Amino acid sequence: MEQKKTIGFVFVDKFADWEFGLLSGSAVDWFGARTVALSPSTGPVKSIGGLRLVPDRGVAPEENADLDAVAVIGAETWPSEDAPDIAPLLSATLARGGIVGGICGGTLALARAGLFEGRKHTSNGAGWIQSKINDYPGSSLYQDVPHAVRDAHIISAPGSAPGTFTTNFLEALYPEKAGQVAEMREFIAREYRTDNAQG
Repeated sequence: MEQKKTIGFVFVDKFADWEFGLLSGSAVDWFGARTVALSPSTGPVKSIGGLRLVPDRGVAPEENADLDAVAVIGAETWPSEDAPDIAPLLSATLARGGIVGGICGGTLALARAGLFEGRKHTSNGAGWIQSKINDYPGSSLYQDVPHAVRDAHIISAPGSAPGTFTTNFLEALYPEKAGQVAEMREFIAREYRTDNAQG
């Protein structure tokens, strides 16, 4: 029997409700993954929409050695100067061949950890990362596009692109299931076809 892949989702206070559900739900229901909620906070964290989430564990690398992937979910907290440092978790996951993704403000955690050095990446628009944390390793490889960007084991996306963040993340995590990911990409894209547009 195939062993389930485990994805850790990193949440901090004021996390974005719309950025993780498609990935977490489809990873479990369509791909048989296991998901765990991680947070540097010891208690519950609240979403931008006011929903409370109780994390399963912290972000220390030693308690997350079982993770095959980490997805850092955007939040209003990431741009602040006192944003948590999760670089050890991200670097440890990547070092053992895992997948690391960041969406919206979550890309700031990847930039701070130096994971964009030598890698193509994106976020919420040209210059957005620098406007929050100044220059960072790999800034010259920024891609000003409206969809997720994958460079090997690193996935990044603007907050407006949870669909391509999901498909790129799953494609990296399940390279042997490219056909299934392609079906999912087609499924998500149906809503945005111009012939379906209303009003």
